[in-house]
Amino acid sequence: MAKMVRIGLFGVGHLGKIHLKLLKEISGYEVVGFYDPDDNNAKKAMADFDVKRFDSPKKLIDASDALDIVSPTTTHFQIAQDAIKKFKHIFIEKPLSSNLDEAKELVSLVDEARVKAMVGHVERFNPAILSLNKKTLKPLFIEVHRLAQFNPRGTDVSVVLDLMIHDIDIILSLVKANVKRISASGVAILSKSPDIANARIEFDNGCVANITASRISVKNMRKMRIFQPGAYISMDFLAKKADTFKIEDQMPPDNGSLLQHLEIELPDTTKKYITYETSEKKDVNAIKMELELFHKSITQNKPVPVSVLEGYNAMDVAHQILDKINQQLILHK
Repeated sequence: MAKMVRIGLFGVGHLGKIHLKLLKEISGYEVVGFYDPDDNNAKKAMADFDVKRFDSPKKLIDASDALDIVSPTTTHFQIAQDAIKKFKHIFIEKPLSSNLDEAKELVSLVDEARVKAMVGHVERFNPAILSLNKKTLKPLFIEVHRLAQFNPRGTDVSVVLDLMIHDIDIILSLVKANVKRISASGVAILSKSPDIANARIEFDNGCVANITASRISVKNMRKMRIFQPGAYISMDFLAKKADTFKIEDQMPPDNGSLLQHLEIELPDTTKKYITYETSEKKDVNAIKMELELFHKSITQNKPVPVSVLEGYNAMDVAHQILDKINQQLILHK
């Protein structure tokens, strides 16, 4: 039987209610209650999930072994800081905090307290990304389009911190090199902060990532394409699958997988084989998976899959992109 972890939830808005439902389903969690100053959110959560509402953050922290922080980004730092100082484990939704100084402070506090602290970069647990675990990756060029229909929820931050940060985090986890140069542009259309943005990230090892994020699209799209020597990988995060195309010197053996091939002849009469493989479509609940892994990191003393340092690094690049966009906007005023 899984070791029981008493967990408290901060925030029962749209995403918070999803977390609450899943926490009650996962074996090993005892949901002690939640804190949310919004009476409408709180009443609905109490009615739908039969959980206790705490009247102060301090009381919830004291009653819990771990905290799941799904409150507005502006509240992340204070809640996380108070929890860490009480040696409580934390799961904190992205972005880690509303500014880099706070995020850096959280990295130091976690290191000092030696608690488990995980950032909710949910796309890390998309089956399309999980399918890459067994592949050798040496990206040279990465192209990303993350387009979403307009939703007033989330417009308190720019599209870079709302949507693009997912892809920044994934790219930083795939490219094993330091960032060399960043250029970016963006515009505000329906809100006061950029609603569409494009960024180009160059790495020391020569890899280049080109990322476009928009929250004013007619239809949703979440695709990433990776180009590397002899291979091309196309991931569709909405369809939760990945297609891999490789150039082989020899006809690959038929191993009964979803592998297909095409024979081609190059100008020097050398024969090559293009293989095509699509990942098995798996119906994974990514949020549930990350919360289960958070539990395992606590009870089995394992490293968390997405650390606060990784959360900070993604924020650092995102803020560099925002700075470039702001410089561009000032020049064009």
